[in-house]
Amino acid sequence: MQISKQHRLAVILALGTAQTLGWGSTYYLPAILAGPMAAEFGVSTSWIYGAFSVAMLLTAFIGPGVGHRIDRFGGRNILTLSSLIFAAGLALLGAAQHLAVFVAAWLLIGFGMAIGLYEAAFATLTAIYGKESRSAITGITLLAGFASTVCWPISALVDAEWGWRATCYIWAGAHLLIGLPLNRLMIPRELGAHITAPEKADGSGEIAIFTRPMLLLAFAFAVTWITSTAMAAHLPRILEAAGASKTAAIAAAALVGPAQVAARVLEHTVLRRFHPLLSARIASITHPIGVGLLLIFGAPAAYLFTLLHGAGNGVMTIAKGTLPLVIFGPVGYGRRQGWLAAPARFGQAGAPFVFALLLEWYGQHVLLFTAGLCTAGLIAMLLLRTAEPEAAGARI
Repeated sequence: MQISKQHRLAVILALGTAQTLGWGSTYYLPAILAGPMAAEFGVSTSWIYGAFSVAMLLTAFIGPGVGHRIDRFGGRNILTLSSLIFAAGLALLGAAQHLAVFVAAWLLIGFGMAIGLYEAAFATLTAIYGKESRSAITGITLLAGFASTVCWPISALVDAEWGWRATCYIWAGAHLLIGLPLNRLMIPRELGAHITAPEKADGSGEIAIFTRPMLLLAFAFAVTWITSTAMAAHLPRILEAAGASKTAAIAAAALVGPAQVAARVLEHTVLRRFHPLLSARIASITHPIGVGLLLIFGAPAAYLFTLLHGAGNGVMTIAKGTLPLVIFGPVGYGRRQGWLAAPARFGQAGAPFVFALLLEWYGQHVLLFTAGLCTAGLIAMLLLRTAEPEAAGARI
């Protein structure tokens, strides 16, 4: 299948924009609206985050089946459906008058997250471009890396002017007016030749899932995303515990987004010449290095810590899409992505609560736990050496 560079760029821009909207109006929504939501319902914010955690758990169960369908038919219809579900879930969230309806709305949004965020987008790109998907995956993560930077201020502004319910309605409308046309009209109908490759095409489809490389990758991705989610929920408080002022902590935490994008640019330009396993190994060690600097030097190292953490997180997002592609190939990619993401989703669901307790008990030394998790992830990446593919020209 021949697709022009211009068409390829248009697909990347469309998917990247839709992903920015998807992440900013769902995953990043509680950070701004949990407070006013809890105040109106007369509950603690833990109830709001609890509903969000249930939505995250739902994505873990649905992901493998979604990926398998994208493997067979492509992701155009799945991503289109996700826009409709996001819109319906956010509209229901804005209209909820009782906690039961509120939780139901989050479950609907969770279903949308399972079929409409990175895993589905990566699988969609792989269904179209096959082995040539690495640069496209990097491209959409470059754009979506600004999701919190763009969407947090919008959510905060609308909430301040019209309240959290209006914010949900506006995001619902954005999915209908922006996300839906992009996903429906800009994603090609045509699929790569590998889609028709015998996946064990008899339908038994037995692409091996529980293999050593799969288990190592699933573990590495899980500990990385548990750390990322814990930092997203508690980073300013951790920096304050390390001695930074509230203003300095917030300013330092704000560097995570730009650091992610800058690291993704580096991966796309310099590190793209190398096997993505090298990028993943480097990304796995940046957080522990930052932790060491922060614990040794205290508040003056807060900015350096957030830059290192953000850079590692940014590159690991790309590795999550490219490593399965390079190691296992494009056939069965979506199904593998679903299984690889499931442990991470379970961990992400509990990370904010667990690390809130650890922060109360250990203060800044909670970072020793996250540094340990990332180091364990690095070890898993190092053990993948024997599972490297015979990729021509790849250097490690």
